[in-house]
Amino acid sequence: MSDTSLDGRKIKDMPDIATRLKRFRAASPLSFRLVAWILLFSSAFTLLASGIQIYSDYREDLSKIEQRMQVIESGYRSSLAQSLWALDQKHLQTQMDGILSLPDIEHLRLRIEPDSELVMGELPRDTDTLTHSFELIYRDDAEFRLGELTITASLHRVYDELRRRVGFILATQFLIIFVVSILILWIFRHLVTRHLADMADYTRDLSLRNLSRPLELDRPDTPAYQRDELGMVTEAINQMRERLIDDVTRRERDEAEIRKFSKAIDQSPSSVLICDRQWRIEYANRKFSQLTGNSPSEIIGKHPSSLIDPGVDSHEARQLWKSIRLQVQRVGVWQGEVNSTRKNGERYWEQLVVTPIKDNNGESTGYLILGEDISIRKRYEQQLLRQANYDILTGLPNRMLALDRLKLALAQARRDESKVGVMFLDLDNFKHINDTLGHDAGDTLLIEAARRISSCLRGTSTVARLGGDEFLVVLPGLNGPDASSQVAERILKTFAPPFMLSGQEVFVTTSIGIATFPDDSDNSGTLLQHADAAMYEAKHKGKSAYARFTPEMSEVSHERLQMESHMRKALELGEFELYFQPIVDTASGGLVAAEALLRWNNPAMGMVMPDRFIPLAEETGLIIPIGEWVVKEACQAAYCWQAMTGREISIAVNVSPRQFRDPGFTDAIMRALNDSNLRPELLELEITERLILDNSIETADILKQLDKVGIRLSVDDFGTGYSALSYLKSYPFDTLKIDKSFVQDVLKENEDASLVRAIINMAHSLGLKVVAEGVEEEDLTHFLKAEHCDYSQGYFYSRPLPEQDFIHWLETNERANLK
Repeated sequence: MSDTSLDGRKIKDMPDIATRLKRFRAASPLSFRLVAWILLFSSAFTLLASGIQIYSDYREDLSKIEQRMQVIESGYRSSLAQSLWALDQKHLQTQMDGILSLPDIEHLRLRIEPDSELVMGELPRDTDTLTHSFELIYRDDAEFRLGELTITASLHRVYDELRRRVGFILATQFLIIFVVSILILWIFRHLVTRHLADMADYTRDLSLRNLSRPLELDRPDTPAYQRDELGMVTEAINQMRERLIDDVTRRERDEAEIRKFSKAIDQSPSSVLICDRQWRIEYANRKFSQLTGNSPSEIIGKHPSSLIDPGVDSHEARQLWKSIRLQVQRVGVWQGEVNSTRKNGERYWEQLVVTPIKDNNGESTGYLILGEDISIRKRYEQQLLRQANYDILTGLPNRMLALDRLKLALAQARRDESKVGVMFLDLDNFKHINDTLGHDAGDTLLIEAARRISSCLRGTSTVARLGGDEFLVVLPGLNGPDASSQVAERILKTFAPPFMLSGQEVFVTTSIGIATFPDDSDNSGTLLQHADAAMYEAKHKGKSAYARFTPEMSEVSHERLQMESHMRKALELGEFELYFQPIVDTASGGLVAAEALLRWNNPAMGMVMPDRFIPLAEETGLIIPIGEWVVKEACQAAYCWQAMTGREISIAVNVSPRQFRDPGFTDAIMRALNDSNLRPELLELEITERLILDNSIETADILKQLDKVGIRLSVDDFGTGYSALSYLKSYPFDTLKIDKSFVQDVLKENEDASLVRAIINMAHSLGLKVVAEGVEEEDLTHFLKAEHCDYSQGYFYSRPLPEQDFIHWLETNERANLK
């Protein structure tokens, strides 16, 4: 076949290749771009790598020529110098021929001193060369410079080799790139593009009607394939399909919810109106029609103001809805009461709540009006108003109404220049009645107390219940300062007869504080404070009394507030201390126990004795944490004494009624024993007669629980309170303590001696031990020994001592070692 026909075939094949490339590019543009980028980057990388490699080979060939010249210098320099010194031309010629026979050496020039020159070979033309020169020196006894040899090497062979390598590398790299590109293209089409085409076909056909068919690719379903990009895209498309399914389901559910809410609004017990932006009614539910008698068709398009009572002036109606519209725009809600009318003309009160209906952008698209018939509520408002001003239990005015009447009385007194008395009453031991007989009995007591107080007043006076067991009496128009005292005396007399509570007679008294306008103050608030301070003074006198306010009482009241404030921080600041007083065996005088006595050492008030702060602690409830601290510290001290002396010394601790009634009392006692490792038999709790008289199931249960674990129980200050003889055999007591008021006068008063003697005999007959308090003289010890009193306690043996002083007493006093 001729060359012309071959060239024609090549020209004919070129359009076919171009056409196929166009079809390939249109059919698989991603593959086409991939191949193009592979070819581009591979070619660039190949050229760069080949250039680096060729340059490296070129530098290596040059280095070899230079090394060869160095070898010639080192190998021929000495022999050439000797031949030249010996003028051995033949040998010199032979050596230079040997040098010319080496590869790439083309020309030698030997310059001989002084001005001769020997040249061999030819200088290369049209090519680059390398030259190297070195001097010829002969050394004998001295150095003789004989000449210089210059070697010229041709780079023709290096360049030929370089061209051959370039052609070979480019050819092989192009072939490799071409083969690799075809292989990558086939792999890419097999692994990627055909699946992308399937994904495109799937997504084009995807619709809400065929969401049940997932996308599946024609490739193995293995974890490796699931984790690659196509697997993630497939999973994402299937997740999108599942979300679409969920969205469809949610839309159907939302439609059901909307239908449900629509029915809920239509069936709502409140009337519902929906208005557009211009406040024209668009919707009314069924309750609205039932409430007003208007059908939706009759009010659609109307303004809500048209539904207000037609008796109201239309201007007022417009003003009302104008204010409603402004408040809804500013605040976002309006609620209030309006007087509306039914279709039949009947009036009714309606509670309205008006709120805007907003779109997703927060713009108001309409308004929602909720209405509720409150006509019945309106009828009861007067009754509620009365209940808001009067105490439900007693029927007396409450605090709010009482303060209003007091202010009116003061205003009238300023005009008439008269006086007004203010009386603050508090029932004595009311909490004790409540706790003992129950709240029903307490309510009965309050009702009867209110009746008795009211019976002592004239028509213009006011008696009010402030709360709890506190009452306020306002006495207007007093002529003199004694008038209020006369009323107080009448009230105290009316409390003298017993109250019948739960089928039994109970004696209850009251404490009264009196303040007078304008003598004590010219404003209602201060008058009440002064009357309250006077009431506390009356309680301090011994209850069932009254006291008129004096300026000193303000200081007492202020001191009481200050003491309460300090006491709330005292436990945290470590201001409480325990003092200990020995309890000895009366017969031997030896130590058997110690009583823990609480003291309060405050930096501002100094040492505060218990009779000043214990009542306040009980009133405020602070006695509970304070009492728990006392028991804990006392148990730890007793255990330390045992470890120090080797003897078991009991510890006695007073328990207040408020502390005893605390639900956590028993747990606190057991926790103190466990923390200190003290045996329960070494702890004695001293309980007052007032607590014993509660005679409640809770009291009996607590005492039995304490006795069961071995804790000793004693009756403190026996004989100073109510008679408790009938209760001593009912409770598991171990000890009875005779109050010092009886013990101190037994040597002077026969009655006291007989009483102490009777108490000792009675206690022994019940199996109880007896402790005599207040033993301050030696003669008293002889009397108590003679009457067989078990134990004694008082200044004769030791005053109450701080813990360190008491430890010193244990170490030094002989009584501590007697048995």
